[in-house]
Amino acid sequence: MAPRRATLPLAYRVFFLVIEPISALVGAYYAHFRQDDYLRLTDDSSAPSSAIPLGTSIVLSQLANLYLLFALNEALVLRCTADLTVWKALLLVLLIADFGHLLSVSARGASVYWDFTRWNAIDWGNVPFVYLGASMRIAFLSGIGIGGGKTPPRKTA
Repeated sequence: MAPRRATLPLAYRVFFLVIEPISALVGAYYAHFRQDDYLRLTDDSSAPSSAIPLGTSIVLSQLANLYLLFALNEALVLRCTADLTVWKALLLVLLIADFGHLLSVSARGASVYWDFTRWNAIDWGNVPFVYLGASMRIAFLSGIGIGGGKTPPRKTA
């Protein structure tokens, strides 16, 4: 069976191939190179007041690597194909990761999901930006703007 190809709407291409990968690279940069800031922005009350413990530093660098993987998957893998099956598989996996990402901040209390007056820079990335990414993935996976995926019938001579 031949891969199902489509010309994707500009909104999907810009978000998944440019905006979101750049955002993930920013997260990777902070998680690896600005670990103090990353921890303070994540939860100031539990951030270490002195040197970051070695184990925490290693985990943050591993997180940075996962952000890099996320960015490369979108920016490179999706850019290499117009096969909708590949796009849908990758975006489904990232949608599942979105839900895990949202769950990861639940320890900060339910208000973290809606009280934008208390959000700092990292909260804007952890909550509404993830809402946006998940919404874009749900729209894509639902076929919104893709033409419903129907193949026109073949003409016979």
